[in-house]
Amino acid sequence: MSSPKKVSDLEVAPIEEYRVSDIDTGEVDGNLSRKEAFVAGNSFYARLAKLQRFAGKFGVEQRGIERVPIDERTDKGMSQIGTMWLSANLVVSSFAIGAISIGIFQLGFVDSALTIILINFLGVLPPSFFSMFGPKFGLRQMVLSRFFFGYHGAKLIAFFNIVACIGWSAVNVIVGAQLLHAINPNMPGWAGILIIAASTLIVTLFGYKVVHLYERWSWIPSLAIFLVVLGTFAQSGRFGNLLPLQTGPTEAASVLSFSATVFGFATGWTPYAADYTVYQPTSRSRTSVFLWTFAGLYIPLIFTELLGAAIMTATVNDASYLAAYVDSGIGGIIANVLVPPLGHFGEFCLAIMALGIIANNCPNIYSVSLSLQVLARETERVPRFLWTFLGSCVYVAIAIPGYDRFAPWLENFMVLTSYWLAIYQGISLPEHFIFRRGFGGYQPTDYNNPKALPPGFAAVVSFGIGIMGAALGMSQAWYNSPISKAIDAEFGGDVGFELAFAFSSISYIVLRSFEKNYFKR
Repeated sequence: MSSPKKVSDLEVAPIEEYRVSDIDTGEVDGNLSRKEAFVAGNSFYARLAKLQRFAGKFGVEQRGIERVPIDERTDKGMSQIGTMWLSANLVVSSFAIGAISIGIFQLGFVDSALTIILINFLGVLPPSFFSMFGPKFGLRQMVLSRFFFGYHGAKLIAFFNIVACIGWSAVNVIVGAQLLHAINPNMPGWAGILIIAASTLIVTLFGYKVVHLYERWSWIPSLAIFLVVLGTFAQSGRFGNLLPLQTGPTEAASVLSFSATVFGFATGWTPYAADYTVYQPTSRSRTSVFLWTFAGLYIPLIFTELLGAAIMTATVNDASYLAAYVDSGIGGIIANVLVPPLGHFGEFCLAIMALGIIANNCPNIYSVSLSLQVLARETERVPRFLWTFLGSCVYVAIAIPGYDRFAPWLENFMVLTSYWLAIYQGISLPEHFIFRRGFGGYQPTDYNNPKALPPGFAAVVSFGIGIMGAALGMSQAWYNSPISKAIDAEFGGDVGFELAFAFSSISYIVLRSFEKNYFKR
């Protein structure tokens, strides 16, 4: 029997701090609210509680991964769902995805455009679907994963999401810093990284409301700059390479590999989806939430990627565009579009585009804090804003040395890690549609009760089988799988996403049937 705690070890909160909703939802005992969890903690967590309440005086979001009570789901409109994703994707990172269709995969504009339009449509369906869970259950995406992977299996998913959030933040901030350096060669890379990272931290530190507020308006200057890019390039007369669709194994391999890149980027928002709708009222139409999310993702993705592919056609016939791309990558080719004809105004446009990276990194850094809280009871009791700060420090520590040394390697690594998203979908979608038979099959108050959640054995084993599928089908610069080589012996055709989804979903349906029959949950 443990010894009783001394009064001095406990942080006693005034009784008025508790709300009826914290008790009425059944979230007592194993499902403590943030304030109750701190009361039950030792002196270390009591000090964290004081820090949490102190930060709350400045508007910092107090809630972490606990379920949002119904009376706190008070977002007044749904347009902020669309603008959230509009701002996050109307950035140079999306532009770069379209540009590599010609720069890396050697496609023409027509086949690039068809791939961009179709594959993005498919890629944004999963995050649009999972965004509907937020208003319904008031649970973050990584917490929802406990209903698919079990209480402990969700920790594996949270780990992969942490790696993705940190890695992509580092890649994005390097791109932004390179744009700033293109404007002012005297600005070192680390300075640009710190400017963008610090700005992102200020927004994400305050939490959900401020992230939505920033994203609600930040798309406007970004759209203006992209329209300037579009208009300037259209007047240059450099658009070309309208090649007819090719045939044969090389064309098939290029389209498949480019499709994998486009799909991975579009569907990469899946593990964040519900995070940004949890404060929407439960009365919200699920169809409306889906459509607002879909539009907010799809429209900026096809616009920026088509623009990137169009501008890259100039590298085929114009030596200055090709030289700019070889010397400075995507930043160089954008600078070549803007600076010669527009001068200092073109440099100003580049600066705005670089700062647009903030909107892309905000979802990464806000959601990484929530994923860190899913890892353990101890990490859950650390205030979200502290994890936000730590995550920012980590990706800056990666990006500063990566700016000059291993940026291409880092980007290749992040593309590799994106295969896990197909596995995540291959497990979660069958669980939802087959085993839970829709939204009525969930008891949201079980989210923090391991004994009421699936054991997770079927999901973890299927996850490993999905990795095997990805390895059999992937085509990367450093590795071409046997199946990708069968498509095209020289370049390989990437079918890693397709095989990862197929392997994980089929194995999960079989294993989960046995698991549910045996454990009855």
